[in-house]
Amino acid sequence: MTPTIILYGLYTVYPVIGSYWYSLVEWNGFDAEKTFVGLQNYRAVLDDPLFWNSFKTTFLFMIVSVPIKLILTLGAALLLNSPRMPLSNLFRTALFLPVVTTTAIVGVVMQLIFDPASGPVNQALIDLGFIDEGIPFLADTGTAFWTVVAVDIWKWFGITMIYWLAALQTVPTELYEASWLDGASAWQSFKSVTLPLLKPFAIIISLLELEGALHIFDLILTMTNGGPFFATEVVEIYIYRWAFAATVPQLGHASAAAVIFGLFVCAVGALQLIGIRAVRRSRAEMAS
Repeated sequence: MTPTIILYGLYTVYPVIGSYWYSLVEWNGFDAEKTFVGLQNYRAVLDDPLFWNSFKTTFLFMIVSVPIKLILTLGAALLLNSPRMPLSNLFRTALFLPVVTTTAIVGVVMQLIFDPASGPVNQALIDLGFIDEGIPFLADTGTAFWTVVAVDIWKWFGITMIYWLAALQTVPTELYEASWLDGASAWQSFKSVTLPLLKPFAIIISLLELEGALHIFDLILTMTNGGPFFATEVVEIYIYRWAFAATVPQLGHASAAAVIFGLFVCAVGALQLIGIRAVRRSRAEMAS
């Protein structure tokens, strides 16, 4: 365990502790001297409207993408879990392939796909007669955010679907057979058998997706870099911009933003713990 402990300490524990210290100083990352400024960086972050814009974008991304992803993947899992579904293994593989593709590469490829001049999406819409000229999906404030949401759902569709498939495997087939013998329709079987047994898993899957939606740095960086006009700038891009992309890097300001965002992620983690306890109580009730 020693190599793992050393690497974890150097690249996870030390940076986390260091970010708290850097948030209290004024430092550009290059000079040897650091000026202690106390909570001044936190005041600057909280007074910056662009920080709240990035926070709003992050939160909006989470509450929009997660429900859509959960509903669509549950529907796909129900179809692929059916023994009457042909080529189910082929569809599972096809839907899971984007998950194993590097996110940065996906972002670069999507820039080409949604290109207004020569991208295949715009070309197909023009050929079908829906539009007369290409739409700047990633360069327009009205479409950039929703385009990123759609790509993120497509990118991680497979892993969420696998979660649902694993949950569906725990539902005894005898319960379905009993409901069919009682004359229940497919919808009635889903509502009375599947949904109650999926509830504990739904809580865990939802919380995992909520937490995952907070970490979309690589996709947005490669697709839009937070633009246009900060329309897709999430908190992680905001931190990166102040720490590395600014003309004069401000590590203290970026670290203060990172600490505030980290506290928000911790709150989501606490929500996850509450969800796990609810799952345990639900299982205990079903077992009794």
